[in-house]
Amino acid sequence: MAELATPDSSALGEAKALLKTLHAREGRPVTLMEVCGTHTMAVARAGLRAVMPERVRLVSGPGCPVCVTPVGYIDHALALAARPEVIIATFGDLLRVPGSMRQRGPGASAPSLERVRATGADVRIVYSPFEALHVARDNAARQVVFLGVGFETTTPPVAAAMLTAHEQGLKNLSVLGAHKTIPEAMQLLASGDQIGLDGFLCPGHVSIIIGPEAYQPLAERHRLACAIAGFEPIEILRGLLSLIEQIDTDQPRIDNCYPGAVRAGGNRKARELMYRVFEPCDANWRGFGVIPHSGLSIRSELATLDAASRFDVALPPPVEPAGCRCGEVLQGVIVPAECPLFGDACTPDNPHGACMVSSEGSCAAHFHYGTAKEQADG
Repeated sequence: MAELATPDSSALGEAKALLKTLHAREGRPVTLMEVCGTHTMAVARAGLRAVMPERVRLVSGPGCPVCVTPVGYIDHALALAARPEVIIATFGDLLRVPGSMRQRGPGASAPSLERVRATGADVRIVYSPFEALHVARDNAARQVVFLGVGFETTTPPVAAAMLTAHEQGLKNLSVLGAHKTIPEAMQLLASGDQIGLDGFLCPGHVSIIIGPEAYQPLAERHRLACAIAGFEPIEILRGLLSLIEQIDTDQPRIDNCYPGAVRAGGNRKARELMYRVFEPCDANWRGFGVIPHSGLSIRSELATLDAASRFDVALPPPVEPAGCRCGEVLQGVIVPAECPLFGDACTPDNPHGACMVSSEGSCAAHFHYGTAKEQADG
């Protein structure tokens, strides 16, 4: 059994005990999916896949918000960035995501916000949606568009900033929204049979907002094991052991292995704030297509804050990067190394797909931390 890399000797001792228990359990092969992008990076960084029992296949899912944002959204953001009156405010992860690649001559690269910024577009990295408010106040003669991408964890702060802008009568701020909700994507995965899914390692941060109850249909209707876990290797191992025990005893349930942060009912105030500004809608996910009721659109009474309504932009049909298999990686159908571009044409320095760009992306995680065994598992 391979060693688990960690500098904490007490955690190493518990990790070895958990791994010993995992390896001692006998049963059928199982496929488990970690949904959260932070889990994906933590699993890869700690080398957890390499120390899993032979019977356990651990795959990554669609829990990276930047990764599941479709190419058409990036094209929309690029079109807005091309307007001289517009300032784009965005989190850094979106900066290098490629848009549609259309023929522009030999050696041409797909456009990105980083590339258009280099040619003069006003694209600014912010670390909070409230920073976009400050940018708008400081540039009253221009329009500031905040790129709203994220799941239930990051949507409430965006909602709070939008309500503040509305209450203060700020007329030059709007949001290009692509917010999504995780449970609907998980239910879609549970309904399919492409990867023979047996259980979910549920996202810790999102679960703080939505609560454990949101996953109940997965256990009751789909008979899938569910465990909510924190992000330290030891916390992830506890969650994985819970999943194996549920599967081996055929007793699927929602096991909250992150009780210090996740409470029954979640954060009701955050959800109330979110739904004051947004309402459920169908949403397009990279690799999945349109998932009903999985998105959050800006309510009509706040339409002046909706960049998609404020600006009339004509967009041609989006074009996915040629050869990129991000969509299959996000579904857990393949591991990143099975994409023909991985590590060759597609690297963090020259990304072809969003999964190689984001700090939570599966391809970036496997590129930086993947072992030869992981890359061959397929």
